[in-house]
Amino acid sequence: MKRLIDIIVAALALLLLWPLIALLALLIRLETAGNPLYCQIRLGRNQRPFTMWKLRSMRRGTPLLGTHEISADQFTRIGRLIRRTKLDELPQAFNVLRGDMSLVGPRPCLPGQHQVIEERRKHDVFRIRPGITGLAQIRGIDMSRPAELALCDHAYMKKQSLLFDLRICAATIINVVSKS
Repeated sequence: MKRLIDIIVAALALLLLWPLIALLALLIRLETAGNPLYCQIRLGRNQRPFTMWKLRSMRRGTPLLGTHEISADQFTRIGRLIRRTKLDELPQAFNVLRGDMSLVGPRPCLPGQHQVIEERRKHDVFRIRPGITGLAQIRGIDMSRPAELALCDHAYMKKQSLLFDLRICAATIINVVSKS
């Protein structure tokens, strides 16, 4: 059931939001040279690598690190806006359609985030699909706190349900609106 809902919501989001995605891509391209879409290898279900898509919010040539490890001056003007409003995540609806991601689940980590990977292995977190949003995100836990993140991801796995996913989606929207 979760997969079916993921497909329906992701398809509707892309259908309805493609003009916004196109406008943001144009604004990114007008501010900086290069592709407005950014792809990055992340680890998904069963630690399988996949390409995750985002709207580019950083300057070209920014090191391949977690966001918490990047200096603020690497973000473009439009990048700061789309990051704050989470609009940079919209292309991940394609990842949801492909089956690489779910709407709700643990955020996928980079292959080089060894502490996160080790902690997630301990708690069997790689058993489920990563998500665009998740319990850790609404609790403000990021990859800079690997042990706490993995525990939160594990707690999500244990409580996972349609109603819980809806609560996480609602909390994500409230968080984004309140920070914008």
